[in-house]
Amino acid sequence: MLIIISGLPGTGKTTLARALAKRLSVHHLNSDMVRDELNRRGRYDAETKADIYREMFHRTSRLLEDGATVIVDATFHQAAYRRPYLELIRSRADILKWIELKSDETLIRRRVNRKRAYSEADFSVYEKIKKAYEPLEVPHLELYSDDLNLEEMLKRAEGYLKEGNL
Repeated sequence: MLIIISGLPGTGKTTLARALAKRLSVHHLNSDMVRDELNRRGRYDAETKADIYREMFHRTSRLLEDGATVIVDATFHQAAYRRPYLELIRSRADILKWIELKSDETLIRRRVNRKRAYSEADFSVYEKIKKAYEPLEVPHLELYSDDLNLEEMLKRAEGYLKEGNL
């Protein structure tokens, strides 16, 4: 099974992804951590973004081939970044569950202005990604991290994961 957690910077993707991965004992891939591992911190040009998404895709593919469940955590703000994952799942006849996190912009501003372990996204990055954001066109669960606490989001995510497959 592939679980993708997407959303704009500061919506709580990584917090949810880490907690869900721990609860389910599954693999977690995060775009900021991959960026760090590839020594690409501070680089957000189109080529670097494509490299990060390509590397996450390769890691995801290998883990799925080994029979693992994987949570991938990134903005996935454009269809071009989503397409390979959708094609991969179709080719494997595997299960894909997509969770999109959203939040109030005031809370996002506070979150992105705090130092975080891997993410370098500040409010200007949030605004840039928001402007380029292409809405999801696949069935998905929307969670609002400004309305729900982490435990509530985990419960809703777990319920969604048990529902019918895409």
